[in-house]
Amino acid sequence: MADAPLVVVDSSGVVTCWSSGAEQRFGLSAADAAGRPVADVLAGKAWRRTPDEAVPGLWVEPLGGTDWGIWASDGDVGAVGQALLDMMFLQAYMPVRVLDTELRVVRASVPPGTGSDEADGLRGRLFTELSGFEEPEAVDAFLREVLDTGVPGIRRVFHARPGAAPGAPHPGRCPVPAERRSLSVTALRLEERRGEQEREGTVLGIAASMIDVTDETRLRRREATLTAVRENVGTTLDIETTCHELVDALVPAYADVGVVEIVESLLRGEAPQPGPMLGDVPLRRAAYKGLPPPARRVGDIRTLVDGTPYQQALSDLRARLVPLTGELWADVDPEQARVIRAAGSHTLLLAPLTLHGGVLGLVSLYRSGDSEPFTEDDIPVAAAVASRAALGIDNARRYVHEYTVVSALRRALLPQRQAEQPAVQTEHLVLPGRDSTNWIDTISLPGARTALVIGEVTEHGIHAATALGQLRTVVQALAALDLEPDELIARVYDSAAMLMQERNQLPPEDPLHRRPLAASCLYAVYDPFSETCVVASAGHPAPLVVAPDGTASVADVPVGPLLGAEDREPVAAATVPLREGSLLALSSTVLRDYAEPPSGVLRRALAHPERPLSHLCEAAAAALPDAPGLQGAVLLLARTRAMPPDRFAAWELPHDTSAPATARHLVAERLAAWNLGGETGDATELIVSELVTNAVRYGSPPVKLRLILDRGLTCEIWDGSTTAPHMKYAGAVDESGRGLFIISQLATLWGTRYAPQGKTVWSEQTLSPEVSSDVPSDMSPDEE
Repeated sequence: MADAPLVVVDSSGVVTCWSSGAEQRFGLSAADAAGRPVADVLAGKAWRRTPDEAVPGLWVEPLGGTDWGIWASDGDVGAVGQALLDMMFLQAYMPVRVLDTELRVVRASVPPGTGSDEADGLRGRLFTELSGFEEPEAVDAFLREVLDTGVPGIRRVFHARPGAAPGAPHPGRCPVPAERRSLSVTALRLEERRGEQEREGTVLGIAASMIDVTDETRLRRREATLTAVRENVGTTLDIETTCHELVDALVPAYADVGVVEIVESLLRGEAPQPGPMLGDVPLRRAAYKGLPPPARRVGDIRTLVDGTPYQQALSDLRARLVPLTGELWADVDPEQARVIRAAGSHTLLLAPLTLHGGVLGLVSLYRSGDSEPFTEDDIPVAAAVASRAALGIDNARRYVHEYTVVSALRRALLPQRQAEQPAVQTEHLVLPGRDSTNWIDTISLPGARTALVIGEVTEHGIHAATALGQLRTVVQALAALDLEPDELIARVYDSAAMLMQERNQLPPEDPLHRRPLAASCLYAVYDPFSETCVVASAGHPAPLVVAPDGTASVADVPVGPLLGAEDREPVAAATVPLREGSLLALSSTVLRDYAEPPSGVLRRALAHPERPLSHLCEAAAAALPDAPGLQGAVLLLARTRAMPPDRFAAWELPHDTSAPATARHLVAERLAAWNLGGETGDATELIVSELVTNAVRYGSPPVKLRLILDRGLTCEIWDGSTTAPHMKYAGAVDESGRGLFIISQLATLWGTRYAPQGKTVWSEQTLSPEVSSDVPSDMSPDEE
C-alpha cells in the first residue's frame, strides 16, 4: 500500500483530497472530483485501464479524526463497492442513514460495538423522528431541498434533545431542560445512472450522516461571546453605557437575562474598595436585558442579603454556577426567589466585577425556559467576561473622577455670584459639555468700574483646569492693583512665561514636562462716568457690541499673540464708546463664526438688547447648533449704563489750606442726603480730610473730589501730580505722617490709580446691611 492515500473523504463521504495518482488511475481531474460524494465519483466507471492492466481494488482506512483515506492496489473491481459499503455501514463512527424518497430509513449504519438489531429498529421510520430534533420541520425542509435539487447539503447544524418528543416544548416539564445536543447533518442525493453519459438518473433517495458537534458548538459559542465582549464593551468612557454594552453582548447570544450591578460610589468616580464587599454596600442596577421585564428598574439600589449566592460571590470574589432548583434561598431572600421562579430561570451564572482586588460590582446571567443550562465550563467564560468588563468600567470611573475634579475646578472659575452694580448688569451662558476650556470673570473695580474677563486654554482635561485656575488667579491679583488693561495683559504675558519655565523644569516623566502653554485672555474695563470700555486682548477675539437699537459690530480691538507664544509684541488697548443700554458680548473662540458675520446666529439672537439678559442667554443657547465643537463654550453678556446722577457727587476744590474743611462740609451734606451718618459719616469725613490734605500738600492742581455710592462708599481725590503716596509709620512724638495709616484703618480698601495727567487716590468702605437699608429706595440699583 502506498504511503499516501489516493483519495481523502470526510465524515460525510465528500472528497476533500484527490491526488495526482487518483487522476492517473481514475481519469478524473481534481477540480471535477473535489467536493463531490465519493460514491458518485467512483460509481460511473471513472477509472482508466488497458486490456493488459489489472483492475485496481481499494483499501479504506481511518486517518484520524473524522477523515478516511482510500488506497488503490491490484484487485477485483467489485471490491470498490464493497469497501465503500463497509466504510459507511460497518466501520462508521457516525450515524449514516439511507432514506427513500419519502425520507424514511431503508438502511442504517451499525455503530461499533452494537448489534444489527438497533439498525433494524430504525427501518421504516421518518428521519425527522430520530434523535429528538427540536425543529423537525426545518430538518424535513432541508432534506427535501437536497432531494429536489440534488445540491448536497453539507454540515447543516440542527439542535436536538435525545429522548424528547420531536418538537415538544420543555419548559413546563422539568425545572432544568434535557441536555441539548448539536448535530451536524450532511445529506447527499442518491441517483441510479444507466450510462456513462447520463447526467441525471433516477432519484433513489438520500444518504444522510450525522455528527455530534455539541462540544464544538458550545466552544464556538463561548469564543464568540468573549470576542463580542472584547470588541463591543468599553468603547466609551461612560459607566452606564459600558454596562449596557456588556448586556447587549451577552443577551440573547449567551444568556436569556443579563443584569449588571455597580457599587454606587463608582458612579461618582470614587475608587473601588478592596474585597470582600460587605453586605450593606449599596449596589445600583446599571443595566438589564432580557425577558420578562425586570422586577426592579435600572437605577434602583439594593443591598445584598447574607446567605444568597450574590453575597457569597462578592465575599470570596469567585465566579460560580448556581442551579435554580428546589427552594433556593427563599428563607433569607423570599422576594428574589419569587422573581426567579416567576421568570422560569433554571441556572444562574454569577461573576464579580473586580480589578486589582477592588470590587466594582456583580454580573448575573440567567438561562430560562427551554435554553440549555449553564455548565461548569461556563464559569471561566463568565470570569473572563467580568474581567474585561471591569477594565472598561474602571476606565470610565477614572474618567468620571477626573471629570468631577475638573468640573469642580471649572465651576470655581465662573462667577459664583453676580455683584449688584448700578451701572453694569451681567449674565453668562455655559453650553453643555464636558470639555470646557474657558473661564470668565466679573471683577468690581474702584470708582464704580467693572472689569470683564474671558480666557481660554488649548489644553484639555485636568491640566487645562489647572492652567485656567493659575491664569485666573493671576488676572484677579493684577486687577486688584487697578492696572490699565494693556499693562495688566503685559503682566499676564510675564506670568505665562513663568509658568512655561516651571513646566520645563519638571521631571521628564511628568506629563507636563516641556508641554507648551497656549492660552488667550481678554480684559475689558467699563467706566460708567465716561461711558467707555477699555479693552486689551492676548489672542482672544474682540467682543461684539450691540447698540441700543439692535445694530451689532465687532469692536475694533488690536489682538496680540497668544499667552505662551515665543513671539511676543506689545499689546495696545482700545477705547470703545458704549451708549447707555448697549450690550457687550464676550464669547469663546469657537463662537467667533456665529458672532462676527452679519448673518451670524449669535448676532440675531442678541438683536434685542433691551430684553432681560437671562432671556438673551436662552435665545443664544437655542440659536447655536448642538455641535460637538461648541460643547463647554461660554458667553458673557454685559449691559452698560451711565452712572445714575443720584449715586455720586463731584467737586473741584481750591489748591490751598481751606480745601480740607471745604471737602468735609460738602461730604457731610451728601452723606446726610444718603442717610449715611454716625460712624460711617465720621469715618468718611476723616478719610476725605486726610486725602485732600495730602493732595494739597504734595500734589499739583487741580484737586478734584468724587464721592460714589455703589457697592460701598468710595472716596476719590484726583490731582495733577504722578508722585506716588507711601504709607509711613510715624513715631510717638511725630506731628505728621499718619494720614495714609489712618485711612488704611478706616477704609476696607485703598489704593492709587495713575493716568497720563495725574493720579487718583481712592478709598472704599464696605457698608453694613443695617446702613445699606437706610439708603433711600430710589437710590438702590435698578433691577432688571
